Amino acid sequence: MQSEIRKDYVQEKYVIIAPRRKARPHAIARQAVRSQEKTFCYFCPEALHGVKKLARRGSGTAWQAVSIANIFPAVSQNNPKAYGCQEVVVETPDHTKELDDLSVTHISRIFEVYAERTRSISRDKKIEYILIFKNNGGRAGASLQHAHSQIFATEFLPPHLKDKSQKVQEYKLTTGGCIYCDVIAKEQLGPRLVWEDKHVIAFTPYASMHNYEIWIMPKRHLDNITVLTSGEKRSMARTLKYVLRRITDLNLPYNFYFHQVINDEDQHLYMKVTPRGSVWAGVEIGSGLIINPITPEDAAKFYRKGNLLK
Repeated sequence: MQSEIRKDYVQEKYVIIAPRRKARPHAIARQAVRSQEKTFCYFCPEALHGVKKLARRGSGTAWQAVSIANIFPAVSQNNPKAYGCQEVVVETPDHTKELDDLSVTHISRIFEVYAERTRSISRDKKIEYILIFKNNGGRAGASLQHAHSQIFATEFLPPHLKDKSQKVQEYKLTTGGCIYCDVIAKEQLGPRLVWEDKHVIAFTPYASMHNYEIWIMPKRHLDNITVLTSGEKRSMARTLKYVLRRITDLNLPYNFYFHQVINDEDQHLYMKVTPRGSVWAGVEIGSGLIINPITPEDAAKFYRKGNLLK
């Protein structure tokens, strides 16, 4: 297959899918094997004793997942020059487990924490944008090993997301529908489909910016995590667990994230999972064009090879 320039579903973002380049030495950079060595950990239960829990899931005095204030925030509600809030969601009390080691029920409860905090943060009328994200592995930005993710909210909507919302609106005015609902209908029938059930679909996007990038989307048109049903949360949890297991097979760091624009009810919630298998260098930084040596179609085949969600 020769190189091909592909455009994002919505925005003026372009990727060069260049499968011949995957034969280059070190096209996929491996991360270190998970370390079981433990020193003092700020997220273990003994360290969090007495720390205010903004949201929690668990029974009795025990907890499975909690949200706490980030003690090194980039934004805060007492800083008018950088207004917002930043929290850490500790995903498990067990220091030795990663997210993909947890049960589907446990991951669903983490989603419940995300939803509770999204609902609470949204009550602040100054907040325009909530980002929920996870960094796993050093190259993906993680600074601590204990399994955790983060919630980042600001009164400032990033320009590329404002542009995205406007283009989604333009599509709706032109066609009467949601571009992402139409993407789901298209990808259900194509070679990039990885998995679907009655609640969610997982596929590798047409213009994937990252090696093995995959999206998990609720089929129902909804704009934020607070309106996911328990069945939808469980389907997303089940799918995410499988996807992360496959990324672990690649031994790659990864990020996942989803955007929530407070005043945009037409957005379609979806989670991007982006393994960090390539380094953006001169072309990417200089031109803004991304070169991806792993075709989305090959990435989908890789995800489908496992015992898919059985």
